[in-house]
Amino acid sequence: MEYSNLRHRAADMRKSLFDQGYLDEQFYQLEELQDEVSPNFVEEVVTLFFRDSARLISNIEQTLDKCPQDFVKLDAYVHQLKDSSSSIGASRVKNACTLCREYCDEKNLEGCLKLFHKLKREHAVLRQKLGSYFQLLRQVGPMEIATRPSM
Repeated sequence: MEYSNLRHRAADMRKSLFDQGYLDEQFYQLEELQDEVSPNFVEEVVTLFFRDSARLISNIEQTLDKCPQDFVKLDAYVHQLKDSSSSIGASRVKNACTLCREYCDEKNLEGCLKLFHKLKREHAVLRQKLGSYFQLLRQVGPMEIATRPSM
């Protein structure tokens, strides 16, 4: 009974990540690459994403703190974060990066700062939610082949 309950909780948590727009189609594609040989593939990729993205967020923050602002450098860091976010299906982070890049193009510091704070919040929430999700998955045990939920 407990195992079944954990599986249902994990499925519900996963569904909510999609329903709330934290994850998109790309996350399904990552799950499809997971198999018996690499049963923790998705968690490993996501862990690498958070390690790399923390560095990028720090670089963005340092660039925003310098005067005068280097919008070309800032855009390059935000672009890297957008690409990384897109590769794991981190939809909300990717969308915040897209908007931040528009402000970079306009050299709009106030807009960049506003979107950077939003980006950091979305990143932190996603990190917490995925951390809880993977912790629950570890309790459930090896996952079956990934399947998209029926609509």
